[in-house]
Amino acid sequence: MFKKILVALDRSEVGQKVFDQALDLAKLTQASLMLLHVLSPEEEGSPYVPMVSNFDYYPGLNSQSFELYQKQWETFKTQGIQMLQAFCAQANTAGITTEFTQNLGNPGRLICDLARSYDADLIVMGRRGRSGLTELFLGSVSNYVLHHAPCSVHIVHLSVITKKDGLVIETTSTSSVN
Repeated sequence: MFKKILVALDRSEVGQKVFDQALDLAKLTQASLMLLHVLSPEEEGSPYVPMVSNFDYYPGLNSQSFELYQKQWETFKTQGIQMLQAFCAQANTAGITTEFTQNLGNPGRLICDLARSYDADLIVMGRRGRSGLTELFLGSVSNYVLHHAPCSVHIVHLSVITKKDGLVIETTSTSSVN
């Protein structure tokens, strides 16, 4: 069945569910896990790139905002590594051989490239649920991976069903494509 599972993680609300399902699959099949976090400006919590104007009315302001951006980016990178280390430790405790990597770039391409080089049998990833114009203009990482992956893809969806008395009830659904 599966020997190597690539798990594409981000820090969104679906990230924990993606990891949990990948870990369950690895336990069932005795597969090893490769955890991937892609540093991307599109990810929730990513620092905003400072805008640089042609007119420098306030000398030093652009360099100050760039320094602030660099500090925020370092924090973002560190939080990504910490997330990966925590998931890796959890998988190792469960007896699953696990490693991780964090890369900078286009998430869809990096996921597919790592799946090839890692020789993954399966990619497990989440879906943000973009649709319509948002997906048209911003694209969909899961859609890209479904069309370019060198192996099977398992998508974890997180959808909100209903709000009752201020309580949000969430369900997780999955879909797999071979």
